[in-house]
Amino acid sequence: LALSYGGREEIVEAARSLAADAAAGKISPADIDSTLFASRLQTAGIPDPDLLIRTSGEMRVSNFLLWQISYSEMVIVRKFWPDFRQKDLFEAVQEYQCRHRRFGAL
Repeated sequence: LALSYGGREEIVEAARSLAADAAAGKISPADIDSTLFASRLQTAGIPDPDLLIRTSGEMRVSNFLLWQISYSEMVIVRKFWPDFRQKDLFEAVQEYQCRHRRFGAL
């Protein structure tokens, strides 16, 4: 559950932080890689999610963890969040367990 969170804004803030450090000479632009970038996100130090459960049947990520879900599996559930129950969670996890994760590979 994410409140007052925007994935785009999180990415912009991470980029600003890196740009400020580069301008101050603390880092070189050549030092910036995905690991350094991820270290500036609000979720730094927390593993990326393996599974994203999207309620309401919508087929979009809604500005949620845009960087972090690049290799996450998504399960779309038609129920709205207030109606989502433990049974629905178990079903989503079971569906996830049947998948072969490719982490971006074909």
